[in-house]
Amino acid sequence: METAAEKTNLVGLSREELAAAVAAVGEKPFRTKQLWHWIYHQGATDFAQMTTLAKPLREKLAEIFEVRKPVVSREQTSSDRTRKWLIKFADGNEAETVYIPEDDRGAICISSQVGCTLTCTFCHTGTQKLVRNLTSAEIVGQFMVARDSYGEWPTPMDGGRMISNIVMMGMGEPLFNYDNVSKALKIIMDGEGIALSKRRITLSTSGVVPMMEKCGADLGVNLAVSLHAVTDELRDVLVPINKKYPLKELIRACREYPGANNARRITFEYVMLKGVNDSEADARELLRLAKGIPVKFNLIPFNAWPGAPYECSTPEAMDKFVNILNDGGFSSPIRQPRGRDIMAACGQLKSASERERLKRMTARVEALVPEGAEPAPRDAAGNA
Repeated sequence: METAAEKTNLVGLSREELAAAVAAVGEKPFRTKQLWHWIYHQGATDFAQMTTLAKPLREKLAEIFEVRKPVVSREQTSSDRTRKWLIKFADGNEAETVYIPEDDRGAICISSQVGCTLTCTFCHTGTQKLVRNLTSAEIVGQFMVARDSYGEWPTPMDGGRMISNIVMMGMGEPLFNYDNVSKALKIIMDGEGIALSKRRITLSTSGVVPMMEKCGADLGVNLAVSLHAVTDELRDVLVPINKKYPLKELIRACREYPGANNARRITFEYVMLKGVNDSEADARELLRLAKGIPVKFNLIPFNAWPGAPYECSTPEAMDKFVNILNDGGFSSPIRQPRGRDIMAACGQLKSASERERLKRMTARVEALVPEGAEPAPRDAAGNA
């Protein structure tokens, strides 16, 4: 039996790709601008809503194209207003997206991979093996899902919105999926759609040195570096990519990052681990490493997860650490943990998707095997 041809999803296409798709069905170039506006300014997913297009054209487009966002498997809201979405993609894989609230605005923490290619020992996500990179549609789709949740379509022209920033700090290493991340962020920054300024976007990397300059030159977004240690010996353990790109190379790449200046400083992220990297000597070495770089520090209290091999530094140790950095002339706030009660805090992303998958697998097995019965034996091919 013949099946209907799969429709082309317009979400995640670049301007050029959308123009090519429009031309391929015999439509004029100005239709690209109209579609872009409806998808990324108005947030429309149904062609019937696109009322500036004639009805026959809307019907024609609906036969060939779709505007498909990922599905929300689960939405949780923390007692501190942090919101987390378990996002399911078309192939059944899942990733997590988080809204981090501030007083009058907030940031969406977006994932770039299902799982993570890195194995940072303090990070729960790092214990989940990499499944695959996310596509540009899946990256943009996370932001669109968040906008849906907060009812923030169309794009506010005065900039007044709950979702004001993006941090590429979710599951995965963005610079190991650069093409898709770059394409997605360019869509988000486009002035005729979502129109989020590059100054409101921060990309976090664990130190993929060869891609850092390209990111700065191509995107111009803010850079955050997951530093977490001041010696190669310790960073090799905490952030194993350091074995390939050691501190000397990473610090040099930070010094050369395009667009970094005192008005747009690089952020050094530093998780506070009790008795591991939180000594006064560590703080003083951090000052030495940062000398001459337009940088600020973001000190992160360690967020525990089941089986974690570390503990959070004591308040006293963190205070001493902060004072040394402040006395050295650097801004160094301690990040307020958000969403710990729903496992949405920094370094905790993974558990919800893993837990949901295990529950579904268990339910399927229980439905097939009566209580107390043994599963049927299987042959070498796996047949019962």
